[in-house]
Amino acid sequence: MGKQSTAVAATGTWVDPDGVRRPSGEVHGWRQGMNQTLCGLALSRSRLSRFPHVSWADADPATGAHADAVAEVCPRCAAAMGVRRDSRPWTRHDPRP
Repeated sequence: MGKQSTAVAATGTWVDPDGVRRPSGEVHGWRQGMNQTLCGLALSRSRLSRFPHVSWADADPATGAHADAVAEVCPRCAAAMGVRRDSRPWTRHDPRP
């Protein structure tokens, strides 16, 4: 169960011009067959909508294709997917001897 099998649950829904439901608001990671998100929220009690057709990678506001209305990504779900909070986008080119 990696990033490919993780779908999205979100606080809101919007419909794109093609008539497909998309996530909006705060998104959480969700694995099909589970009744809770990766961070432990119960789907029914939290009133989260499930989006089994949207993968976790597509819900990322920076790079995702289905993230037009996503306002926030749950940091606990992102950590469960392996995203580090202190990850640096840079690399050292001239290391010291």
